[in-house]
Amino acid sequence: MAHEHRRIVITGLGINTPIGDDLATFYANLLAGKSAITRWKWMKNDSVYSKIGGDLSEYDIKGKLAKLAGKIPADMHKRARVLCNKAPFSTCLSVLCAADAWLDAGLGEGGDPTRRAVLVGGHNLNERYFASNYETFLHEEPDYIDSMAALHMLDTDHAGSVSEMLGWQGAAYTMGGACASANVALRSGIDEIRHHDHDVAVIVGPVLDFSQMGVHAMALLGAITYESYNDTPERASRPYDTKREGFVPSHGAGVLVLEELGHALRRGARIYAEVLGTTAASDGCHLPSPSTDGQARTVERLLRRCNVRPDQVDFICAHATSTPLGDLSELNAIRRVFGEHAKRLKINAPKSMLGHTCWSAPAVETVAALLQMQGRKLHPSINIDELDPEVDVDVCANKAVDHDIQIMLKNSFGFGGLNCCALYRRFDPNTL
Repeated sequence: MAHEHRRIVITGLGINTPIGDDLATFYANLLAGKSAITRWKWMKNDSVYSKIGGDLSEYDIKGKLAKLAGKIPADMHKRARVLCNKAPFSTCLSVLCAADAWLDAGLGEGGDPTRRAVLVGGHNLNERYFASNYETFLHEEPDYIDSMAALHMLDTDHAGSVSEMLGWQGAAYTMGGACASANVALRSGIDEIRHHDHDVAVIVGPVLDFSQMGVHAMALLGAITYESYNDTPERASRPYDTKREGFVPSHGAGVLVLEELGHALRRGARIYAEVLGTTAASDGCHLPSPSTDGQARTVERLLRRCNVRPDQVDFICAHATSTPLGDLSELNAIRRVFGEHAKRLKINAPKSMLGHTCWSAPAVETVAALLQMQGRKLHPSINIDELDPEVDVDVCANKAVDHDIQIMLKNSFGFGGLNCCALYRRFDPNTL
């Protein structure tokens, strides 16, 4: 079989968000329309405009390690404990979420470790850790910084740590594409399996550990909400509503296990979906201004390369960030690509509950979408009190909807005009 025709499936998922760090809890809370957004717990500076977000900063890492004891092999658990003893918060959550995905995939300890890859989507991941050490260096004593900072401040810290925990020795690297990062990593994972002799690739969408300066800069840019919802944070993320005023930055990690179909079948793996493909493109503009042309061009190219007609797609897991321009730009692109079929699509906005997990959003939201495919029920887009009159498609406003997904599109559009979208199909064993 030619490598470019090797079929790739999803056989494992991991998740960690403020509304669930296991798949069942996460999906149940999505269906219930539960918001992950609260006041920031880690924020120490009252002058920072951003007061709210999806906050995992007080996550019980030791408690999670205790839950994994006896479930993952003892040597893997020991490596996870050693790593999480010294690693920054975000790296710890990548390690733990990857362990969950490994368990969910039922990979076991067999297999060639040199044919298993780890791809991480994101950059500046340990931002708060970096900022804290920088403040210590400048204002206290240079020798008081963390002696491991030279390693932990590198984005390779996540890829190296997850690879060490799993005991894998295949390709391991980090891909950056702003809010499309995890889909860019997915694209590389597909390439590793199709063209670089890997059987399995773990795609890690890590928590972006925001710094105080980072969220304040986004507020100054006008990208995030900070004016109207500080006292009612659960109402702040509201894609498609007339009173949306910017995205809500949020913590969240998601992990996908990609596997070559034959390899998955030989070991009797459960298959969540088949990955038909990903396509990346740019707007040719470094500014964070959404482009209907660029977004439409990306989706059109994806469908063409996957040999899928627009009318075969029945569900879109939308990027839908809750920004005044971004939500409509994406819907305009959808209308351009799908024409009249757009009104027959089901579309929902996971960020309405989760906030914007930024670099990990494509992975976090794909986990949500695949659970909806498996559960045959779509979560609501919440906080739509007054639907924007320009929204003339079904966005699952405020209620869960029964729907049997067959082919779904996951949109991801990053700052700097970096677009990367993915297409998934319900796996049909009759197509073998």
